[in-house]
Amino acid sequence: MITLSSIYWTTFHHDTWQLHMAATDEGLCYVGTPNAPFTELASWVQKRFPGLPLEQNDTVMTPYCEELSQYLSGQLQQFGQPLHLIGTPFQMSVWKELQHIPHGRTCSYSDVAAQLGKEKAVRAVGTAIGANPVLFVVPCHRVLGKDGSLTGYRGGMDVKEMLLKLEGVL
Repeated sequence: MITLSSIYWTTFHHDTWQLHMAATDEGLCYVGTPNAPFTELASWVQKRFPGLPLEQNDTVMTPYCEELSQYLSGQLQQFGQPLHLIGTPFQMSVWKELQHIPHGRTCSYSDVAAQLGKEKAVRAVGTAIGANPVLFVVPCHRVLGKDGSLTGYRGGMDVKEMLLKLEGVL
C-alpha cells in the first residue's frame, strides 16, 4: 500500500462554471460540484483522508483536467486516467458498475441493482450513486429513473441534462 503524503488539487474551468478536482499519487479521487465553494473539497478530504494536507498542484492535475476538457468538448468517450476511489465495499461495487455504462447509453437505478445481483437494493444503489466522489468520470449522470426521467444529480439537473445532450442521449 502506498503511503500518501498530500492530496493534490486544482480548479477546473469550463464555460460558465468551475469545479475543484483532487488526486492522490494513486489517481483521481474527487471531482466536485460545479460552482461549489472550496470548502466542499476540503470537507470531503478531511473525512476521507484525515490529516493529509491539500496541496494545490496544477502540474499533477493536468492529465485529469485535460481528459475532462476533452470529454466536455465531445472529443473523449472513455476516461483513462487512474482513479483512487474511497468508499464502502457496496459503494465501490456500484461505482465500478457505473463505469460499465457506455458513453451515450443510460440505465435505471433498478438496472444497476440487478447487475449487482441485488434487485431489492434500489434505494441503496441510489444512495451510493449520490455519494459518487468523481462526477463525470464515474458516469452517474447516465442513471435515470425507471420511467426514463431525469432524477437527482449532485452536479445539478442542468449539468446532468447538458452531459446527456453531449452524449447524444437527449
